[in-house]
Amino acid sequence: MENVQTIRIQALAIIGSILLIFFIIELIRRKRLREEFSILWLAMGVIFLILSIFRGLLDKFSYVIGIGYPPAALFLILIIGLAVILVHFSVAISELKETQKKLIQAIGLLKEALERRPRDS
Repeated sequence: MENVQTIRIQALAIIGSILLIFFIIELIRRKRLREEFSILWLAMGVIFLILSIFRGLLDKFSYVIGIGYPPAALFLILIIGLAVILVHFSVAISELKETQKKLIQAIGLLKEALERRPRDS
């Protein structure tokens, strides 16, 4: 009975990983997600798909890093992946804020130059 449950969980993990990959690809296709941001999400989907298909890899990985319960190693991978994605988004947001600040300053300078210009009446 335990083997049937393991196969069911493995099948759900494979289906979930495939759905995540197709969802990200669909977001890219509809121009709702830029390619540069999707790479990390696609990488996470592929990693989870590989770990779902080859369950022994997760067992070996958890043994190598010293975790006795393989699903806990899976959560560790998930947390590290999400942390990397969050840092990537934080960098992107910081760059956008800097660009926005420069654009606002340029608009302010243009507005001031227009106001100082003599009017043609």
